[in-house]
Amino acid sequence: MTATALLAELTVRAEATAHTRTASCPCGESTTLADRPDATVVRHADTVAKAHAPHSDLRDLAPRLAAAAHLPGILLPPLTATPVDLHGRVVTFWPYGTPVDPDTPDAAPWEAAATLLARLHRTPVPSPAAPLPPMRGPAKAADAVARLAAAVTGPAAAPHPAVAPVLRAWATLPAWARAEAPMPDTTTLCHGDLHLGQLVRHPAPDGRWLLIDVDDLGTGIPAWDLARPAAWYACGLLPPDEWTRFLTAYRAGGGPAVPADGDPWPALDVPARALTVQTAARAVTKAVTGNRPLDEIEMSVIDACARMGSLPPQLTSVSAK
Repeated sequence: MTATALLAELTVRAEATAHTRTASCPCGESTTLADRPDATVVRHADTVAKAHAPHSDLRDLAPRLAAAAHLPGILLPPLTATPVDLHGRVVTFWPYGTPVDPDTPDAAPWEAAATLLARLHRTPVPSPAAPLPPMRGPAKAADAVARLAAAVTGPAAAPHPAVAPVLRAWATLPAWARAEAPMPDTTTLCHGDLHLGQLVRHPAPDGRWLLIDVDDLGTGIPAWDLARPAAWYACGLLPPDEWTRFLTAYRAGGGPAVPADGDPWPALDVPARALTVQTAARAVTKAVTGNRPLDEIEMSVIDACARMGSLPPQLTSVSAK
């Protein structure tokens, strides 16, 4: 099935589902919210249809959807916990929520994100008919590194100077952070891919903030959910005051990923390094496949990888804190 055909049929499904929810649907044009190889998302009125990544495992997605349905104050609940099949793609339906506005960075809801994470991490793991799988954070990092390796190998590939520091940094991580061994924590509920794009206000436009995207939800190391903002802060991409707001709110919410006071970095260091490598691997892959130079932000995470790979793991940090 072509991407164009998938988008067209998903739009039809979104419209049909919206019309079953309300007889007074305004029936404006449907909007494509995302159209990527790993997800296609369409909105019609107050309904969103999402085609998940090809080869998504329904056995893993089903308990994740069930968990979201049972945690409505933390996660946006699906309209139904039963996915449908669309020519081999798993499709789910959701209420529309207002996303974070990327054009108003000063209004970024760091406190809301941190508070929701703390609540999620303190929530006992639900017991659906099928158990929740491990959260997919380490697996996604490993996939990014594998894609980088694939992009720079083969007869037509050209060497790239940023590859070596990324792979050296990856090698410093423990096996669990590279998805080569089970995570040490199998009892804590984690989002698995936290960033500000994973928050919406529901009901739109100004309801409470909720977390979205359950594709990576599962049990694991809760510090992974703090790792992206931690890595951004350590690389100089997130202002110190925003990091402080996020960390303070998480602690105020009783989040278990870091100590209630004192230095949080012993808990955050490995996940933050892993997210730095993941970000760098994706950046280099895009630069190689697009035949373009790395930009300034991308170079900052490559430089962080170079620092990480030059020290033994027990002395490594993504920043000179």
